[in-house]
Amino acid sequence: MITGNHAAAMAAAMAGRANRSGRGFCSGVYPITPSTECMEFLCLQDIEKGHVVKVESEHSAMAVCVGASAAGARTFTTTGGNGLIYMSENVTVAAYLRLPVVMVVGNRAIGPPWNIWTDHSDSLTLRDSGWVQIYCWNNQEVFDAVLMAFRIAEDHRTLLPVMVCQEGFVLSHTMTLTEIAYQAQVDKFLPPLQLPHRLATTPRALGTFDTSHMIEAHREQHHAAMGMVWSAYREAQADFERIFGRHPPDPVVTYRTDDAQLALVSMGTIAETANQVVDDLRGRGLKVGSIRVCMFRPFPFDALKQAFAGIPRIAVIDRDISLGFGGALWGEARGLAEPGAIVQNFVTGLGGGDVRPEHIEEMVTEALGLTTSGPPVFIGVGE
Repeated sequence: MITGNHAAAMAAAMAGRANRSGRGFCSGVYPITPSTECMEFLCLQDIEKGHVVKVESEHSAMAVCVGASAAGARTFTTTGGNGLIYMSENVTVAAYLRLPVVMVVGNRAIGPPWNIWTDHSDSLTLRDSGWVQIYCWNNQEVFDAVLMAFRIAEDHRTLLPVMVCQEGFVLSHTMTLTEIAYQAQVDKFLPPLQLPHRLATTPRALGTFDTSHMIEAHREQHHAAMGMVWSAYREAQADFERIFGRHPPDPVVTYRTDDAQLALVSMGTIAETANQVVDDLRGRGLKVGSIRVCMFRPFPFDALKQAFAGIPRIAVIDRDISLGFGGALWGEARGLAEPGAIVQNFVTGLGGGDVRPEHIEEMVTEALGLTTSGPPVFIGVGE
């Protein structure tokens, strides 16, 4: 029985030990609620050939990871909320230098006004930063996703940093039964990191000045690497299941959608509540299904389009708001529905607000009564 924070730290420590025959492990850390316990637990771990560096800010925490990763070490950090926003300059640096840093984000609302509880506004603010983004719905997925993240990040076809997103307090501080791997299993799953462009005895330059033509080439390469994530992820899934006996979720997971007349689309822990509501409504004769988006970057266009096929009404649930527009998930998913389908955005759970079954049932009722899609609908505000 462990929290999401402890699951993340344990996975990071085991991944670090697995690189003991390589260039070792390094983590730059700075505390911020709701991620503090993750870094505290990591600081207590005995990691051969590993260093956890305590710094003065989140910006410096990522700077440590950038330097260590460039030297060939396996690297990890954790943050959330305004800490992630403060870190953002170096978050982009890590991505554009194609460094395989792994970061667990304890999702937290961005202030002011200050709030320490969950929504997805922090990580989704950085959706264009060049990082892979994975969203978890329980503590087991947090542990597994951290190991998967290192495997994807360090694949030579990708060489991209990866965010593993867990909702603050909902997962970070909640204790659930979580299966922890043996170190020998992790060693088998994560071979020593071999960073092809690491700084060593061969002279290299990172982050130099680029002309326009060079920038264009680099962005095209970066975008192409994002496209390779799907192959790397599928191969990692197969190896993970063979070694650990569990199958990590697909980037898009469907639930009872085969004959659905309405699908609820969500990320993170809301999906578990949505599945419960689907079961309840099915018992009342309503053909409702649920679709969970587990990977937001790269965005799973093909998988979502396939999941939406034949469904005339889609309710996209966002635990974030792009002010003046709508939810980020809705914004990217709405064009994938079949022509004529109603795709309605519902915004809920901001700043840690409860997302209860009755709230999702309210969304279903609202969506079933629509004749056309409208502006985002806020549900559960002020309750």
